[in-house]
Amino acid sequence: MIRVGVAGAAGRVGAAVCEAVESAEDMQLTGRADPQLGVALADILGDCDVVVDFTTPDAALDNALACVRAGVHAVIGTTGWDPEPLRELGPHPPANVFVAPNFAIGAVLMMRFAAEASRYMAKAEIIELHHDGKLDAPSGTAARTAQLMDGEVPIHSVRLPGLVAHQEVILGDVGQTLTIRHDSTDRTSFVPGVLLAVRRVADLPESPMIGLEHLL
Repeated sequence: MIRVGVAGAAGRVGAAVCEAVESAEDMQLTGRADPQLGVALADILGDCDVVVDFTTPDAALDNALACVRAGVHAVIGTTGWDPEPLRELGPHPPANVFVAPNFAIGAVLMMRFAAEASRYMAKAEIIELHHDGKLDAPSGTAARTAQLMDGEVPIHSVRLPGLVAHQEVILGDVGQTLTIRHDSTDRTSFVPGVLLAVRRVADLPESPMIGLEHLL
């Protein structure tokens, strides 16, 4: 059994992850950390093999470092922070860190298709749309998509109530456009990717590893 703790457990994605871990036959939910629950990450680390982090951009790096120093693997879905300082831990840290800007399988495919299309179309722009509670803009998914694509790709961010997570990549060339769009209409879309990462994080060939495409 993989002992799993969730940081940000009181959030909407965190709550969905907790429910999924409890339903997984090979996992045991051993901790829920969240300021709203009055439980700090340090309070649960001793009971975990892996911590899943869906917290805030200003907490993600410190949480990742705390996990690694405690010998606990980290799976991080929080966006809007820079994981590069984790590389200073060296090629063989005490535990691995896996980071994904988006855990939805369809979003990973959207990024891959957009990267491929950008090799053949003249220009592209990205429109990303999220719920009005999302703290970072542009989204991690949009930033990662633009990074994977050829050329300079402008990003437009929309924050409105009623949205969950949506992204549209519009590519243009002479007399034509191509649109690639992904929609997460429910946060459960992230769950299969998170569980996959929990199962694979201990065996990563490098850390940190960024992007769910490396596990598919």
